[in-house]
Amino acid sequence: MPHAAIATATTVDGTRIAHRTEGAGPPLLLLGGQSNSHRWWDPVRADFAAARTTISLDYRGTGGSDKPDRPYSTQEFAEDAVAVLDALGVGRADVYGTSMGGRVAQWLAARHPERVRALVLGCTSPGGAHAIERAPEVRRSLAAADPRAARAALLALMYTPGWLAVHRGPFTTIGDPAMPPYARGRHLVASNKHDAWDVLPSIAAPTLVLHGDDDLLNPTANAPLLAGRIPGARLELIPGARHAYFEEFSAVATPMVLDFLGSSDADPRGDRPTRADAFPGRVPPEALGP
Repeated sequence: MPHAAIATATTVDGTRIAHRTEGAGPPLLLLGGQSNSHRWWDPVRADFAAARTTISLDYRGTGGSDKPDRPYSTQEFAEDAVAVLDALGVGRADVYGTSMGGRVAQWLAARHPERVRALVLGCTSPGGAHAIERAPEVRRSLAAADPRAARAALLALMYTPGWLAVHRGPFTTIGDPAMPPYARGRHLVASNKHDAWDVLPSIAAPTLVLHGDDDLLNPTANAPLLAGRIPGARLELIPGARHAYFEEFSAVATPMVLDFLGSSDADPRGDRPTRADAFPGRVPPEALGP
């Protein structure tokens, strides 16, 4: 693969998906959050590209991708990711999905197991009736009539006060500013309708579940649900981290991900406990799913 390139792939329905490759080494597909383009990964992409060929994409509706005005779904986003891998000639890749990208990654690993060598799910949830929803006061803060208040609420959910005191932006994780309003709405519905609970036990790839233990945007209790539902999954919580743990706590999170992928290089299933509750002290046992 080239050191850095931006190109497009065409899906089965004719939608063009913009994607970016950078770095050298085994392929690593990076899937970002709701209503965001490949720029979600700008703060940390170079750290991964030092060891991996990173592949990041603009979801349909964002960035340089087409923006059809029709319903979207996390399943469809997963198929778009497969189209990108096909266009690049990548048969199998490691996959790291955060937030809505973690929801997309669940479908990718469940429906296309031959394409996913190892899986990392960050700050995400299984969706549906089994998911832990954010608190009503959090929802109200994000729906504030004043756009400045809504933006401030989102930033406070993404980053700690200490981080925000010294980092003034621009922030690449709070939405694609050029995204049409209709596409933003389509993304919201797609994420809200996600429900992969029934297929999670079929995921065969070695899996790491990562979450900040102070995440109120996507409540931390979703992490042990996922880890308990995916066979052999490993669970790691990052103390003090909020939703954008991968950026603010990159000094902890990025090596953790790379170490996990490296251990999976040596052993296809890795040297991991068979259940999330093998990590005592990280989450209360009653928070584990069935």
